[in-house]
Amino acid sequence: QVQLVESGGGLVQSGGSLRLSCAASGTFFMLNDMGWYRQVPGKERELVARIISDGRTNYADSVQGRFTISRDNAKSTVYLQMNGLKPEDTAVYYCHALAVPVGTSRYLEVWGQGTLVTVSS
Repeated sequence: QVQLVESGGGLVQSGGSLRLSCAASGTFFMLNDMGWYRQVPGKERELVARIISDGRTNYADSVQGRFTISRDNAKSTVYLQMNGLKPEDTAVYYCHALAVPVGTSRYLEVWGQGTLVTVSS
């Protein structure tokens, strides 16, 4: 009953910027962890950034200082501001959340459909 819808991916030149958005919809009590992962062919899905409901954040070393994750709890939306993009950032980016559905005390792990980010050299 919980869905994540991503937007903001596209083609950008090296050194450019993009802002990804992920909006949660459906019936849930709250969202705890929210984050962004990325994956390229032949490699494991990689954590890019995560943010807890209280605002604490973590970043992969490869994006530290270039990417910023934020969230708007009132809108159930998480964002990823990506600056100084490099060709090696090219990947499918997936939104991820831990949701608590109404009437439960269990976390439901939810993934978005993915949005492609392509950085030209």
